[in-house]
Amino acid sequence: MKKIICYGDSNTFGYNPLDGSRYDENTRWTEVLQNNLGAEYEVINEGMCDRTGFVNNPKGFLFSAPKHFPKFISKEENFDLLILWLGTNDLQFQYDISMGAVERGLENLVRLGNEKAKNIVIIPPVILNENILKGPFNFQFNETSVVKSRKIGRIFRQIDNIYQCGYFDINKVTTPSDFDGLHYDATSHKLIGESLAEFIKQNF
Repeated sequence: MKKIICYGDSNTFGYNPLDGSRYDENTRWTEVLQNNLGAEYEVINEGMCDRTGFVNNPKGFLFSAPKHFPKFISKEENFDLLILWLGTNDLQFQYDISMGAVERGLENLVRLGNEKAKNIVIIPPVILNENILKGPFNFQFNETSVVKSRKIGRIFRQIDNIYQCGYFDINKVTTPSDFDGLHYDATSHKLIGESLAEFIKQNF
């Protein structure tokens, strides 16, 4: 059996933008991925709401990939594919992150992942919908966040070219909900899971 670890933030966790609940196991993209890959695979969801990828989150250890991921990955054994989908929460205006910090942070995670995983897929952050500026997360994201979300994918592509990861551009598959401009509705989760399953079958 091939083991896949999906390490990410709230969109991996399965956050429902309409009511803040967690989508059930039939809806989350990780479970859709599992169903489409079949019994030869085990897909593990390691999503955490508000997890940052490249800066430390004041909420603490579990929410800060720079601190949590090295210890997490050091304990993992015998897995075939690591899917990294991080960076959206780093765009919160409180962090004022630079593209250089994104590049260094992502490169560090990929290097650590390469020490354990046979293969890595990196997914760039969500291109934020303008509705985020008037939605429930407008206390965290501003217009600069939206602009950065349109640029950050280039960094992921550069790291992919250097480290030969699998690069899966989620923004070519679907867009976030108009309700909050950040998270995905149930239909999008289905599209993500199905498209990612096909990507994995074709490339790995």
